[in-house]
Amino acid sequence: MNESEPPRVATGTSAGGVVVVVTCEHGGNEVPADLAHLFESEAGRLKGHLGYDAGALEMARAFAAAFAAPLFFSTVTRQVVDGNRSPGHKKLFSRVTKQLQKGVRHDILARHYQPLRRETLAAVSAVRAAGHTVVHLSSHSFVPVFKGQVRTMDIGLLYDPGREGERRLCQAWKRGIEAARPDLRVRRNAPYRGVSDGHVTALRRRFPYGYLGIELEVNQRFFLEDRPAFEALLDLLPRTFAAALASRAFDGKDPASSMS
Repeated sequence: MNESEPPRVATGTSAGGVVVVVTCEHGGNEVPADLAHLFESEAGRLKGHLGYDAGALEMARAFAAAFAAPLFFSTVTRQVVDGNRSPGHKKLFSRVTKQLQKGVRHDILARHYQPLRRETLAAVSAVRAAGHTVVHLSSHSFVPVFKGQVRTMDIGLLYDPGREGERRLCQAWKRGIEAARPDLRVRRNAPYRGVSDGHVTALRRRFPYGYLGIELEVNQRFFLEDRPAFEALLDLLPRTFAAALASRAFDGKDPASSMS
């Protein structure tokens, strides 16, 4: 799905322009009607993190609104197909769908995976063709406790350390969040590695120049346990991201931050 207008240059940017594109790969836990019979005993998995990223789509919509940015998302559960995994990845299909015949899996990809990837690629390509830099914000969330261990962070900013523009942008964003809210625990490349397989890593390979891919990870405790705190983040995170972009902290000589 997409909620978008033609990509526009975000206001407040310097000459050459920076365009924000927003995606949410795990935005819902819906099961297509023709596959519902496969998930009759999977209700528990669908409701939790194995089904979707709680709060991630609402956060993505807040970013899209703040930047007048195109938003591309999926509300089909990752238990059908994982929109943040590449074709051939062992976790692209779940334990339920990986057992299906090849033709059925091909149909799932065509209907519930490829549209998000295709539309995002088209938007990024259009922005690059116009000579602008793309900053791709991919919205995700993580569970507060994983395998019995409490995760001691509130916000994770994931990026490729080898791409100077991404590193500098996340450094500036982290400083901005912490300055505004010293109580928030912000970590870089946690709880996951920024170079792990995902939508942004696939696009980095396609766009070695003028593309910065950032994955935002927000602790689900805000969305699930403290609605006022989550609503505060819906304002804080886009606002501090805008300040980091305005600072041009990501400008540098490496290919990832180049306008060329």
